[in-house]
Amino acid sequence: MTVPPSVPSVPPPLTLAGRRIALLDRARIYACGITPYDVTHLGHAATFVWVDTLGRVLRALGVEPIVCRNVTDVDDVLVEAARRSGSRYDDLAAFQEFQFEGDMAALNVRAPDYEPRAHRYVEPVIRLAQALLDADAAYERAGSVYFRGEGVARSVGLDTETALRLAAEYGGRPDDPAKEHPLDAAVWQASEEGYPAWDSPWAPGRPGWHAECVAMALSVFGIGVDFHAGGADLRYPHHAYHAAMAEKFTGTAPYARAWFRVGKVTVDGAKMAKSAGNLVMLDPLLAAHPAAVVRLMILDRPWARDWDYTPDLLAPAAERLDKLHTAAGRGIRSPEEDLAQIRRLLAEDLDVPAALDAAIALGGGAARLLVTTLGLA
Repeated sequence: MTVPPSVPSVPPPLTLAGRRIALLDRARIYACGITPYDVTHLGHAATFVWVDTLGRVLRALGVEPIVCRNVTDVDDVLVEAARRSGSRYDDLAAFQEFQFEGDMAALNVRAPDYEPRAHRYVEPVIRLAQALLDADAAYERAGSVYFRGEGVARSVGLDTETALRLAAEYGGRPDDPAKEHPLDAAVWQASEEGYPAWDSPWAPGRPGWHAECVAMALSVFGIGVDFHAGGADLRYPHHAYHAAMAEKFTGTAPYARAWFRVGKVTVDGAKMAKSAGNLVMLDPLLAAHPAAVVRLMILDRPWARDWDYTPDLLAPAAERLDKLHTAAGRGIRSPEEDLAQIRRLLAEDLDVPAALDAAIALGGGAARLLVTTLGLA
């Protein structure tokens, strides 16, 4: 008697923001990484914990995540911070990157598969700039190369006034007199006194911020990615210009199949920022609380929603974690349908709160699966 082959179970498809993302056996995730000029705060940590969790959920669904998280170690903010501290910008970057990697390890964030550093991608940025010039998507003025960006704000639904404000806030120099339009963005910036410079066909200079990420992402992954991840505050200008430049260069759209923009962390309703003096630093937080508690505090909420940090959030997170660990100790096995329920809930927009509720109620293998998938072991 011939026994028919068993039909393999198919994991539930992943949905993000209500949109189904069909995947085969691998998923390319590009995560906007740090500009290494200061120590890690909770806002940074929240983004990278969620990116790590996205990868873990994909793995639980039978899809292998391939993660690229860049380091923006050529940046005006970094140079200015080094100048204030009396350090070389590259020495400061190396030290802060070392600190950041320790913070991520403490939070059980897995190291990315690829970690390109901007200073190693100057030549690809020059090639990108030349290709954009050849396509008339950019122009050269006074040794700088500018991407034609007038339509980028409209593509993400922003009015000109808001786009100009955000461009100025994020170092886009809309008042640069060399630009044909204030919303054009530097692919290559001609050198200025006190800033690092490399030779180019136009003038000695340095890569633009958006162009660095385009060069690194395309060099690692090719013409596009499955998920582009980063903080919600990077939607414009950074993500918008990254996608626009990449699509002009490759002739392929969309550049990203899905955007995974993690909600901002605020304090008393204000965005966490050094200029606001309201940073919640990771080191003292981890010194006072177990890393798994901090991690669960970050994850036990919708990933795209902004949230306000207060120290009062840590005690409920610790209680929730204790209940999950207690549930994980109940029973040796769990029915396959219990495990499938946890995977299904996580696949539905990474619904961690619902998955936690279910795992605590079901216990056993279902709870242990969630502990592993959320990186809480």
